[in-house]
Amino acid sequence: MTKLSKTLVVTAAFAVIATSAFSQASWDFKAGMAYVYGGPGKMSAMAMAPAERNHDAMMKNAKRVPDNTVFFLDKGTLYSTSGRLDPTGNFYLN
Repeated sequence: MTKLSKTLVVTAAFAVIATSAFSQASWDFKAGMAYVYGGPGKMSAMAMAPAERNHDAMMKNAKRVPDNTVFFLDKGTLYSTSGRLDPTGNFYLN
């Protein structure tokens, strides 16, 4: 799975579970799939074209999501920050 597709997957997964408790989160990442967050209530998943040029185009601007990245919604906008959540949902800086 490409780094960009992993980034999209993680972003989409967190957006979907943003209103759920952290301990209830579960994800099923699939190679070759792209998950896109298009704004509040707008999620999509689709198979990526397998061509090498498609992969290269996606990787051109891709950024790895660092470990312990927390995604959350605030007033309909998706944010990320570095840190961790404990089982009760309290946030802590690393």
